[in-house]
Amino acid sequence: MTEIVLGSDRKAGKRAIFGWMMFDWAAQPFFTVVITFVFGPYFAARMVADPIAGQAAWSNIGTISSILIAILSPILGSIADATGNRKRWIGFFAIIKIMSLFALWYAAPGSSVVAIGVLIILASVAAEFSIVFNDSMMTRLIDSDSVGKISNIAWGLGYAGGLIALFFVLLCLAGNPATGKTLIGITPLFGLDPAMGEDARITGPLAAIWYLIFILPMFLFTPDSAKNVRLTRAVGQGLSELRETLRQLAKRKGLMKFLIARMIYQDGVNGLLFLGGAYAAGMFGWQTTEIGLYGIMLAGIAIFGCIAAGYLDARLGSKTMVVISLVMLVVATIGDISTAPGFTLFGLIPLSTDDSGGLFGTAAEQVYILYGLLIGLAFGPVQASSRSYLARSVSVEEAGRYFGIYALSGRATAFMATALNSILIWITHSARVGMASLILFFVVGLIILLSTPYPANKRD
Repeated sequence: MTEIVLGSDRKAGKRAIFGWMMFDWAAQPFFTVVITFVFGPYFAARMVADPIAGQAAWSNIGTISSILIAILSPILGSIADATGNRKRWIGFFAIIKIMSLFALWYAAPGSSVVAIGVLIILASVAAEFSIVFNDSMMTRLIDSDSVGKISNIAWGLGYAGGLIALFFVLLCLAGNPATGKTLIGITPLFGLDPAMGEDARITGPLAAIWYLIFILPMFLFTPDSAKNVRLTRAVGQGLSELRETLRQLAKRKGLMKFLIARMIYQDGVNGLLFLGGAYAAGMFGWQTTEIGLYGIMLAGIAIFGCIAAGYLDARLGSKTMVVISLVMLVVATIGDISTAPGFTLFGLIPLSTDDSGGLFGTAAEQVYILYGLLIGLAFGPVQASSRSYLARSVSVEEAGRYFGIYALSGRATAFMATALNSILIWITHSARVGMASLILFFVVGLIILLSTPYPANKRD
């Protein structure tokens, strides 16, 4: 990667950009292994006796996390603009995240749902706040022509990290509760007992160690821009700038429209990320091995999707990539919720109920995976190209507070997706009906985005 010139006198070399990209590599295993494919399904299906109640509890944890992130992200982003020091904040929240993840080891079956829920909330909030500060470095490090490509490649690098961590869990740690053996037929390392959920519980410490090691290149190689402003003064200055930014948004209608669209469709993305693994576990009775393999398939196709989107983003633009990705997510989610043992597309296509006895032995499971691969193809680009969409629409000086508002737009109503899922499950006793609500968020966000200017910094 050659040196990239930024503005009049700013430039970032390949080591600086490499360090910034490694943040995604370091952060993703938490979302892949803990939240989506291993610990989350374990919490919903095995830690809590009733899988439906377990999924509702997991959804409630996501709701609380989203509310906290929505409230605080813009404030922290504005403070970061005032101090200029992003890495100090990332380090602070890294401590919270790592300590919370290590404590997940104690989430044995029958443990306090409230206590484990608090740990997940702390880890999730710390992870998202760190993303705000890391994302806000983009405008200073990467020029407008390269930002879409670099953003998508970094996101793909994150999926690669999650994929490797998930492979390690499945091959070396996750044992079948019936046989006690891993996918390759060995006894789980470290003497883990699958019957006690230790193969899922270990993912917390694993993600913590991974994050601790691989976040170091960002601290070592990526430059920061501290302004030597005292924290107390920075808080006041940051809050003042945030108020002014919110007032200015009324005049920047294109930017406001993008943030509203992203707020809505990101609700669906967050809900799919948080609930997808638990939904599959409840539908087909998948254990850690099946969920993990499903995750590997999605992560593998997601890497390809991000790499392809990185090049397409540079040619077609970030908006086009987001639109294409949202259409794919709508189609795939409809496919997933329309599939159950014996049929797909709500019964229009009957499927054999014969079970081969192996992994994913029924036709319904195999069709579900095909829809899931479409989700994997779109999941990374819809987020990475949204990130570059904003980076192309704001200046270096205002990046922190706008990426804070960007995080707010991704979380302000994110509790609605998980809360609506919980309410519909409670009313209908059907996880399928709950998951169907995610389609609404994708469609409404897409409709608003179609009439949004690109880049979104045009003043009306």
